[in-house]
Amino acid sequence: MCETIAAISTAYGEGGIGIIRISGPDSLRILRRVFACKSIKNRRMTYGRIADPESGEVIDEVLAVYMKGPATYTGEDVAEINCHGSTVSLRKTLALVLREGARMAEPGEFTKRAFLNGRMDLSQAEAVIDLIKAKADASYDAALSQMEGELSKRVQGIRAKLLDILVDLTVNIDYPDEDIEELTYEKLLAGIGDVEDEISGLLATAGTGRMIREGIRVAIVGRPNVGKSSLMNGLLRQSRAIVTEIPGTTRDTIEEAVSIRNIPVYLVDTAGIRQTDDIVEKIGIEKTKEAFNNADLIIVIVDGSAPLTEEDEDILKRLEGRRSLVLLNKSDLGNAVTPRDIEVLTGKSPNNDVIETCLLKGEGVTEIEDRIEELVYGGQLTQKDSVMVNNVRHEELLRKALQAAEDARTITTACEALDIIEIDVRQCYDWLGEIIGETVSDEVLDEVFSRFCLGK
Repeated sequence: MCETIAAISTAYGEGGIGIIRISGPDSLRILRRVFACKSIKNRRMTYGRIADPESGEVIDEVLAVYMKGPATYTGEDVAEINCHGSTVSLRKTLALVLREGARMAEPGEFTKRAFLNGRMDLSQAEAVIDLIKAKADASYDAALSQMEGELSKRVQGIRAKLLDILVDLTVNIDYPDEDIEELTYEKLLAGIGDVEDEISGLLATAGTGRMIREGIRVAIVGRPNVGKSSLMNGLLRQSRAIVTEIPGTTRDTIEEAVSIRNIPVYLVDTAGIRQTDDIVEKIGIEKTKEAFNNADLIIVIVDGSAPLTEEDEDILKRLEGRRSLVLLNKSDLGNAVTPRDIEVLTGKSPNNDVIETCLLKGEGVTEIEDRIEELVYGGQLTQKDSVMVNNVRHEELLRKALQAAEDARTITTACEALDIIEIDVRQCYDWLGEIIGETVSDEVLDEVFSRFCLGK
């Protein structure tokens, strides 16, 4: 028989309420032991007291509810106790529940049971933790879409097509002399090609999905006193970085998270890159170079009102092969530098863009936000797209499935034996099955659910 588990399901610390969740066959028995009330009815919130059944000590006044399975989150009998949000109350109540026969739940065990009991597939279960950790609307919406099964439907649709191909292959291999429709290589190629197109379409969303889920890192670099801190403050809509006319004010990297167009963005305001004998400033400059290397987007700011310096040119030359945005700042003071000057140093590339700004007055910030949005969605996707691959495990499995489909197409084109073609088609089917958990090992399951917090 499955063990009954319990855990605190709300965040640690003081709050209005704190919830203890119990799941398993003994949920109702345990609730009756610790919850003093007139009666407990299925799916009805009831007022009462949590009390030690042995000593009679009252611990808290609570609201509790019992929900009979399988129409519950885990698919099992579930009880939830809504205590006052005191760590003492929660700790004592949980101790009573455990003493009465429940076991402390492992991280993610409630959601794991939901998966094992067929309440959700593996991709939906993984979306739960993404929903909890979402830092912006776009990442939340993507996780919610996945939790509601949009990705699962697409994957199941592709697997259904592969299953039709496998059935045709099996019938023609096992019953070649029967009166059945002959499977032609042309029909096979059409079916496999359709599968390839669908998998490729999902993979095309992976870069955007990953950035929405994890956020993008934007490094703001440039020599001292060109407007880096002004840009940081403009994007944050608050004064976070010190702005002065004294070069070298920023000695360390300043990192802040912000939602830009509902996209989670991690801004890194860096120390100005220049020749210096100041030991502290040198350390800051080394951190700037590290931030430069780790960024998804580099925003380089130069003083557009004065000729480029050797330090400006050194920074701009580092942009080769990197996605970047160059700001010609202080446009209100004149234009000594042109976009053409920048192109000469960085090379003309669709990954690079130049904008004239006056950051001290807030001019150009909207255009910068436009470019960040374009970086994420790439002109191909919108925030309203229902399916977006935002999980590294899913992306890797899709790549393996696509490779298997391509291998199947290659040997089909060569008119190889049907049983050889079947191997690659089945491999593609199985790789896709791992996404939704239909063909997945216990080790993978343990690794997936180990990322969850206690109580979920």
